[in-house]
Amino acid sequence: MNDIKIGNYTIGANHKPFIIAEMSGNHNQSLDRALELVDAAAAAGAHALKLQTYTADTITMKGAYTIQDKNSLWNGKELHDLYKTAHTPWEWHKAIFDRAKEKGMEAFSSPFDETAVDFLESLNVPAYKIASFENTHHPLLRKVAATGKPVIVSTGVSTLEDIIESVQVLRKAGCKDIILLKCTSTYPATPENTNLITIPDMQEKHQCIIGLSDHTMGTGVSIAAVALGARIIEKHFTLRRADGGVDSSFSLEPEELNALVVETERAFLALGKVFYGIQPAEEKSVFFKRSIYISKDIKKGEKFSTDNLRIIRPANGLAPKYWDDVIGKVAKTEMKGGTPLTTGSWE
Repeated sequence: MNDIKIGNYTIGANHKPFIIAEMSGNHNQSLDRALELVDAAAAAGAHALKLQTYTADTITMKGAYTIQDKNSLWNGKELHDLYKTAHTPWEWHKAIFDRAKEKGMEAFSSPFDETAVDFLESLNVPAYKIASFENTHHPLLRKVAATGKPVIVSTGVSTLEDIIESVQVLRKAGCKDIILLKCTSTYPATPENTNLITIPDMQEKHQCIIGLSDHTMGTGVSIAAVALGARIIEKHFTLRRADGGVDSSFSLEPEELNALVVETERAFLALGKVFYGIQPAEEKSVFFKRSIYISKDIKKGEKFSTDNLRIIRPANGLAPKYWDDVIGKVAKTEMKGGTPLTTGSWE
């Protein structure tokens, strides 16, 4: 699999994880808060800032569905009203993207229909993200593929056949750079329903770079995903979960986002390569392994035994593996307790 460039960053097996901070609707309909979120994501070390580009009318229509869930704050209200509240106004996108670029982050979005792609092209985004609920929207896939830019696809609520079809549609439409994200589309997701072991299987089946769109709480799942081969991690974030917002309950706060950046990089660096032996950093530590020592004074001609030998630190004497060979041998000279036993010490 070839590396993929997104703006100034390179994503690939031998590159540190690319961390995407998903703002979603956590701006709570305030541009000032949105810009504050950008600043917080940059300060936390995120590599990219992502939005969602839709309006209530491009994602659904009035009268299409009324939410029926007694546990939801939106019970009895229309889906159209929810998206009207949650969406990021399109006129904010440029200001948000510009701020992200000023802070050294890449900035792009998830388009939810073809008009959103046209709009995002006018802002010259470096990549596109396809949300799980849109990954079987083949006309949309063909539209983003036609831009020639990398496409990141979440694979929640999808069968294997769905994913295969979506990859085929993208490739047939000219997309050469596809990244698939393992995803469980529940909010929040649980570790138990995340099934990270799927990541290497996805990589083998689709011959794509794989990442994780992580809706679990905390950072542990994302760190484990990196160990299994994920090279993109996407996480929703907010300033404070207590502030509320459509996705706040499963979003990271700035300190947690920073921990995600730091710990996923550590996980990546720790993978290293297959290696057996003493590393350069361990060479001084070899001295503190054990070896065979004289434990009490020995006269010439006396036999070595468990009574006058011990295996202790440091490693100035014979290695412990020679213990059975030494026991019963006869001392060549008088030897003092505390002396390392060395080759040539016996007859």
